Amino acid sequence: MTELDVPTGLFIGGQWLKTPASFEVIDPSDYGVLAEVSDASVADGLDAVGAAYDAFQTWSVTPARQRAEVLRKAFEIMTAEAETCARLIALENGKAWRDAMGETLYAAEFFRWFSEEASRVEGGFRYAPNRDKTIITDYRPMGVAFMITPWNFPAAMATRKIAPALAAGCTCVLKPPHETPLTALWIGDVMRRAGAPEGVVNIITTTQTADVSSAILSDPRIATLSFTGSTFIGKMLLKQTADRVLPSSMELGGNAPFLVLEGSDVASAVEGAMIAKMRNGGSACTAANRFYVHESLVEPFAAGLRDAFAALTMGPGIEHTTDLGAMVSNKERDKILALVDEARAEGVEVITAQEAPTAGAFVAPSVVLGVEHGSTLTRNEIFGPVAPIVAVSSTEEAVRMANDTEFGLISYVYAADAGTGVKVARQMESGMVAVNRGIASDPAAPFGGMKESGLGREGGFAGIKEFLEMQYIAVDL
Repeated sequence: MTELDVPTGLFIGGQWLKTPASFEVIDPSDYGVLAEVSDASVADGLDAVGAAYDAFQTWSVTPARQRAEVLRKAFEIMTAEAETCARLIALENGKAWRDAMGETLYAAEFFRWFSEEASRVEGGFRYAPNRDKTIITDYRPMGVAFMITPWNFPAAMATRKIAPALAAGCTCVLKPPHETPLTALWIGDVMRRAGAPEGVVNIITTTQTADVSSAILSDPRIATLSFTGSTFIGKMLLKQTADRVLPSSMELGGNAPFLVLEGSDVASAVEGAMIAKMRNGGSACTAANRFYVHESLVEPFAAGLRDAFAALTMGPGIEHTTDLGAMVSNKERDKILALVDEARAEGVEVITAQEAPTAGAFVAPSVVLGVEHGSTLTRNEIFGPVAPIVAVSSTEEAVRMANDTEFGLISYVYAADAGTGVKVARQMESGMVAVNRGIASDPAAPFGGMKESGLGREGGFAGIKEFLEMQYIAVDL
């Protein structure tokens, strides 16, 4: 077992608690056991809710400036100890060191951003149009937030929820995935060291996800749900929250199109595609999933992408020279390989840039040609290093195909100039669009999708409002 300086118990009411049951955390690059982590029961989950509820009574009326100082301290600790966090991410998630460090610094920025937003929540004060009363609008914290995060960004998905919740005056119960719990537990310790009062942040790790989550969502002390994960699970959770009319923020699945329009600079498009496709080895809801390339550019774009894939160094994410690490588990690896096999049966050409290591949950990076719109690889979120290319004859065709999906999280548009790119971007049915660049995410920007890719926004000025309730007061003044 790898020596790791990280808590492995449940974090409830400011205390680290061991449970009778535990589960192993596996390094997907070699299947070694990293740690054994406490396995929360339903009772443990409800204890965490109780601790958060009790803490809310005080934290909700704590001056915004004090809440901000806790978040700022968390940012400083996380930044100073970035390598510790990156090591945990690389080991339990499998992603390359560069990606793990990038995620760590990105995650820390949510603490800084919302430390600044904590004291900037605006209300309203104005006369009614007929001047018979004064209209006052105010925002107040919702209460206890239940947060469920995915395995692909174990640090960023946690801080993107914890930071705005605490800035708003809410307390929280965070349930990270069983594949990557260590990073979340470390962040819990960061919050403790930053001065978050007991019970403000609670973290429960469990393999009994459905039972524990259902019990927590049924508890009347829970005021809101923030979920990041698949659309399938998101819909199931929304059905549960409907019984209590529970406010919910949902960041769900994606099927991101990447458009390379006529006249685009191919070298720039390839560079952007490598960022959009290969961040986290393709295991990202924002990853470019299907490439709609003008027919005049298919050959040079495919060749450039293949060469870039071939130049990647594959291996354990913890090694600093690695460009492409392992998938998080054999289960996720096999899902990707099954999609590729199904595509092969449809007659596509799979160009594997290099062979994957035989030990570990690795997937070889591949470019796929001869793909038809509506086929397997364009209908399904691949979540790995596979780039299917669909040839298009016009911008109109590219836009139509790109929007032909129930998802709408992010789109990428490469055009001959920014003006054309923005014009096309405004036709895209997605919550975010990156024009002539391979990444859009920023803590200062609103993150979220349209259609079945989610509800609400995280980050930016909008992020804190997911944890605030508006109240209108009518008064004679």
